[in-house]
Amino acid sequence: MSTLPPLSLYIHIPWCVRKCPYCDFNSHAVKGEIPEAAYVKALLSDLQYEQPAAQGREIETIFIGGGTPSLFTADAIAQILDGANRIIPFSRDIEITMEANPGTFEQERFAGYLKAGVNRLSIGVQSFNQSHLQALGRIHSGDDARKAISAARELGYPHLNIDLMHGLPGQNEEQALYDLETAIALGPDHLSWYQLTIEPNTEFYAKPPIIPMDETLWDIQQAGQALLAAAGFQQYEISAYAKGSQARARHNLNYWQFGDYIGIGAGAHGKVTFVQQDLILRRWKQRSPKAYLQSINPLGGEQAIAREDRPFEFMMNVLRLNEGVEEAVFAQRALMPLTDIQGSLAAARQRSLLEPTRLQATPQGQLFLNDLLETFIA
Repeated sequence: MSTLPPLSLYIHIPWCVRKCPYCDFNSHAVKGEIPEAAYVKALLSDLQYEQPAAQGREIETIFIGGGTPSLFTADAIAQILDGANRIIPFSRDIEITMEANPGTFEQERFAGYLKAGVNRLSIGVQSFNQSHLQALGRIHSGDDARKAISAARELGYPHLNIDLMHGLPGQNEEQALYDLETAIALGPDHLSWYQLTIEPNTEFYAKPPIIPMDETLWDIQQAGQALLAAAGFQQYEISAYAKGSQARARHNLNYWQFGDYIGIGAGAHGKVTFVQQDLILRRWKQRSPKAYLQSINPLGGEQAIAREDRPFEFMMNVLRLNEGVEEAVFAQRALMPLTDIQGSLAAARQRSLLEPTRLQATPQGQLFLNDLLETFIA
C-alpha cells in the first residue's frame, strides 16, 4: 500500500515594486501601502482551511515566493511562520527558503528574516551587468547584488542561493560567464542558473527582445556547466547546481520527486495525495490579491489528476533530475503500478532515452527531454 509523500508548504506574497517584462508569475506592482497585516491574517486562515490535507504529516520544507516577499517586514514573516507552525507543526530540521531582492531596502531586513526562522535565502540577482539588468527591468545594480549576498553570508544564513539568468538580450558568451564567475566568487552553496525564456502574458511576449542565437546559447550552456563543475558545483537538475548534497534545495526536490505541497496566498497552487481515495488533487487559490483578501473561502478551484495523466505528470517532474528516482517511487507517488506503463518504458529504453533499471533520463534523453516525455502522454 502506498504511503503519503513528504509535505511542503508554498507561501505566495504577490506584490513587487515593479513588474519585470519577463515575469509570468502572479505578481502585482505596489500601488500605495501593502495590506501586510490583513494578508498575514488571510494566509493563516487559508492554511487553517488546508489543515486537513496534511493528514497528520509535519511540514518538511517551506518556500516563501512572489512577487517580492522581502517587501514584507521581518515581524510579518515571523507572524506567518509562527502561526503556520501552530496550525501544521514543522519538522525539527525544516528548510525555510525565502526569495529576496538585492535592493538596499530589503538588505536591512535580512537579520530579521533569519531570526524569524528563514534558514535559506534565495537572492534574485539575474545579472551583474547594468545594461542587462535594465533590459530585464530590474531595479537593483550589480553592486547592490554583491552587497546583499555579502550581507547574507556575514549574517550566517546556513544556505544561500543566487538566481542567475543567461541568454539575455544582447548578451554574449563572455558576459554570461562573467556573471557566473562573479556569483561563484561570492560564495553561495547553491546556484539556480537558467536561460531566459519568453512566456505568454508577459511584456517580452508582446514585444520580444532580440536574444542570442541558438549557437551562442549552446556555447554559453556548455562553457557555464564546465565552469560550475570546476568550482565544485554539482548539477542535480536542469537548472540547479549545489555544493554537495546538503546544499540541494529540499523544497524543490520535493516538487521534482512528485511530493505533496500546500499552497497558500493569492494565486498559489498545491498538490495533495489522498491514498485511500486513490486521489491526487491539484488546488489553487483566488488569483487577485483584492479578491483573496475579501473572500471568505480562498479557494479558486481544484481538479483531480486523472489516472491516465499521472504517468506524464510524474515523469515531467522526476525526469528533470539528473539522477531521476528509483522505479518503486512511481507506484508510491502516482498511486498506480509500474506495470501500467511498461509499454512506454520499453519504448523509451529502446530509443536509449531512459536508463534500463531506473526512472532516469540518459544523456541522450536529457538532450531530447520533450521526446522522452511524449512517450508517457496518454
